[in-house]
Amino acid sequence: MSNTEKALSIGLEVVDTRGQLEASASQVETVARESGYSFAAVSIVRRDGARGASNGPVVFNPDQLLLATAEDASFAIGVASSRGVDAADDVVRRGAIQLLDAQANWANHLGVAALLVTLPGSLSKKSDDSTVLPFSAAVANFARSVSALLSRASYTQILLRIPLNANGWNIWNAVRSLCGHSPKLQLALEFENISTAANDTINQWMAEPVKLVILPTDMFLFNKKNYPVLSKMHQAWCRSIMNLNVQFLISSPPNSPVSPENGGIGAYRLYIDNLYKTRPPLSVVDAFARGYDDYLQAPLQPLMDNLESATYEVFEKDPVKYQEYENAIELALKDRVAAGLRNVFVVMVFGAGRGPLVDCALRAAEKAGCTLVLYALEKNPNAIVILQTKKQTRWGDAVTIVHSDMRYWEPPVKADILVSELLGSFGDNELSPECLDGAQKVLKPDGISIPESYTAFLTPISSTKLYNDVCSYKDLAHLETPYVVKFKAINSIAEPVPVWQFTHPQPGLEVNLGTKDFNIHNTRYSHTSFEAKQDLLIHGIAGYFESVLYRHIHLSINPSTHSPDMSSWFPIFFPLQVPLHVSSGSHVDVHFWRLTDDRKVWYEWACVPRTKSGESILGGASEIHNVGGRSSWIDMPAMFTAFMSVGLCADLLPPIPRKQPPHATCEHRQLQGQQMSHPPSPPQYFASPASPTIHSFPSPSLIEKEAERVKRQLDRKTLILALVLASKPTTTP
Repeated sequence: MSNTEKALSIGLEVVDTRGQLEASASQVETVARESGYSFAAVSIVRRDGARGASNGPVVFNPDQLLLATAEDASFAIGVASSRGVDAADDVVRRGAIQLLDAQANWANHLGVAALLVTLPGSLSKKSDDSTVLPFSAAVANFARSVSALLSRASYTQILLRIPLNANGWNIWNAVRSLCGHSPKLQLALEFENISTAANDTINQWMAEPVKLVILPTDMFLFNKKNYPVLSKMHQAWCRSIMNLNVQFLISSPPNSPVSPENGGIGAYRLYIDNLYKTRPPLSVVDAFARGYDDYLQAPLQPLMDNLESATYEVFEKDPVKYQEYENAIELALKDRVAAGLRNVFVVMVFGAGRGPLVDCALRAAEKAGCTLVLYALEKNPNAIVILQTKKQTRWGDAVTIVHSDMRYWEPPVKADILVSELLGSFGDNELSPECLDGAQKVLKPDGISIPESYTAFLTPISSTKLYNDVCSYKDLAHLETPYVVKFKAINSIAEPVPVWQFTHPQPGLEVNLGTKDFNIHNTRYSHTSFEAKQDLLIHGIAGYFESVLYRHIHLSINPSTHSPDMSSWFPIFFPLQVPLHVSSGSHVDVHFWRLTDDRKVWYEWACVPRTKSGESILGGASEIHNVGGRSSWIDMPAMFTAFMSVGLCADLLPPIPRKQPPHATCEHRQLQGQQMSHPPSPPQYFASPASPTIHSFPSPSLIEKEAERVKRQLDRKTLILALVLASKPTTTP
């Protein structure tokens, strides 16, 4: 199985001609096991026993129960009837509610894994019957009953059985909203026998907590060999929703429509299982991030924090990004050669990390036939150790290593090309503008910045899982914090749109770091509007970026222009405190701010719905989130240590022996955010023929052995230099 190691779980439900489940658990289990099914769905009580008492608790007789023992519950999930919960007669309605409670209590008693709760008749099929409540009242009463079940549920999961039709999503949305968006409430989505539907019908459900997909046998077609198959539309729907790791349930009459010669009732299971196994293979990015879909990760703050070795390790396993950087540097060098500017160029790599961009620059120079004077600047003292190791073992005098903050370093010469890798998931959310504003002074008047620009994109999205995960922290701060997320179970209201752009260098810009309003030129405001193509509940805003490295060479995580197989960045998610309902054909305005003071940068955001006629519904607007950066911000420290203001030449470090044992891959410990912990190692897809050549260098084990010794000496030299500077405050380097 190419897509996943986990087999698809498919269950069986047997219903009679009137749509009721009357077979006992043991009977259904026998048929299901003989046909290879993983589980069964069985009604808790018989139809003639599905009556509530007018007063007092409901007590079942043994002969009323179809799911009667704990042994039954080990193979079957329960199906609870909610018939009568929508009754206009108070006595009938109270009895129906008592019966629903009793079924749930019995399921809990047996330890049933899941309870499938059917809709009352008036909700599953609209009716003018005077014996039932009006539609809105029926929804409210049913939701109150479900909410009571959720409050008492312990082991047993509650799944609502909702039809996949034009009205199904609205019923589901109303019930889950009345239940307070409880994370305990799950969804069983029942397909219907329809021949045509909008292409994006299934998208509406991709953001919902679908745990079970029910396929009635009457929606299957028969091929020329009389085997059951699904229409192409239903096949596409099933393949899409299979990516959510759901289970399937075949709902069949007692007498299977498929002949025994063609597999009988087991033929449906074989077909769905084959559909699952023949899905398209995972993309490189999906395979790389397997297990971390819809996982909240704290964005990096590389200006404030020093990244760990494992984080660098992950970024360096993305061949696409570095190949594009190498292409951009090569093209920029060739352009300068063609302009007759000579054949020796100064290139500075700012934020060099462990050196992959240094390797890119050296290879690009070789291809362009140039000689480089190359500086690698990094603020992280731990990464400096790695850079020094590579200098001693690979680069030699071709590279000068500088330990400094790029905003404060005064270079001995001006640069032809400044290369940086400071982009975040929203483009500017890791302070690339602030860093490069301070760093652009190192460029010659005609110098080139790589990247030369980056643009932020956003769109409102629906995602029940992400919203529930953020709410689980039970505080305001997490609801006003952006998260890096590999999206999966989401539904976007529309394609992302651009909101603002930053370009580098900015001629004539002078930045007096630390002064009042020194960073005000990097504030931004954006007002965008989106039209909903279907009813939607907005849980937050998704952010992306596109970047121009040089001329036509781009990097992008915008879904419509995503750089193929690039895995260095996942999108960013800005949650809403309260989900916002938007009706099909109406609009929602998104207001977004990038704000700053002399110490930090932060984002604020708000959504305002509009009617179909275009009028703003200000009373339905969301709150402005994260006002003044009260909950989340990106820290902008003025200076790291005393020596940072002048820079420490790492060439002062002692030499490291030139032993070169075989390369050993470091254990992969985290993807992009700081909240990840010990995921499995991703596949080594980066070692493809198209990947840039990586020259051999000492293994991480050698580097780590030398790191402690060298870092101790670095710390001692740093301390000495800091003390000297402290004693001579007016001294310049």
